[in-house]
Amino acid sequence: MEPVNFTQISEFVLLGFSEKPELQPLIFGLFLSMYMITVFGNLLIILAVSSDSHLHTPMYFFLSNLSLVDICFTSTTIPKMLVNIQTQSKAITYAGCITQICFYIHFAGLDIFLLTVMAYDRFVAICHPLHYTVIMNSRLCGLLVLICWIMSVLNSLLQCSVTLRLSFCTDMEIPHFFCELNQMIKLACSDTFLNNMVTYFTALLLGGGPFAGILYSYSKIVSCIHGMLSAQGKYKAFSACASHLSVVFLFYCTILGVYLSSAATHNGHSSATASVIYSVVTPMLNPFIYSLRNKDIKQALKAFFVKETTNWPVVLILKVCP
Repeated sequence: MEPVNFTQISEFVLLGFSEKPELQPLIFGLFLSMYMITVFGNLLIILAVSSDSHLHTPMYFFLSNLSLVDICFTSTTIPKMLVNIQTQSKAITYAGCITQICFYIHFAGLDIFLLTVMAYDRFVAICHPLHYTVIMNSRLCGLLVLICWIMSVLNSLLQCSVTLRLSFCTDMEIPHFFCELNQMIKLACSDTFLNNMVTYFTALLLGGGPFAGILYSYSKIVSCIHGMLSAQGKYKAFSACASHLSVVFLFYCTILGVYLSSAATHNGHSSATASVIYSVVTPMLNPFIYSLRNKDIKQALKAFFVKETTNWPVVLILKVCP
């Protein structure tokens, strides 16, 4: 058998959502609006936490880190898509595609790990309230965030290193709005067994493991809430977990829906459309979920803007009469 002639390509083509020219301005405006809301909303969360000393607690420390990661998460994909629509070009270089995959996997992993750490924080706060300040000290909080970053970086480097070994032929079209790892692997002409094994193993270990930790934390939380005698105490404990539980449910259910549907239909375009939910919509909704039901965030933002408004220099304009 003659060896297959592999060609090292220089760029890929991102097909996006639609090839119809009349829909491009609508798609551009929609995603630009969602991106601006995501960035602005999460920046407000970071601003509120950093400006109010009352919010310098473990829960809000993790929340501000989650907001920063959400901004970076959407920034790995949306700006490139907006540039491509504006320039009427669907091309992305090979190096740009690999870079996008690395950062996308890194920040997606960080999202998962931080949600797990936040679940542990809620578990300690509700199940061990008397020891909360001792257990969740600043050193442990910083260490947990550092571990999240290290694990996410290692996972990203592993995925990208096995992707770099792939060779590609003439099919360069990715039916997605960004360089999605599974779609890129499908285009490879070389053997992808190692890539598939690494992808499935890391998904099971780094996706299923944190999810199991979240389920365990909330099973203990539900047990503790059930054992409370005060109805007010139950409501307060449930309110403290409601926002985080909503984000976990939205993030994990959309990811599972995307990959289960793509595995069943093998349709890249439907997978791209479904991916918007967890990669764009969820980071956009997080600030609303955490702020609308949170009086502390509202008061911190109100105090900040009132302070900034009162600190503005007052300029008196004197009218000189003839």
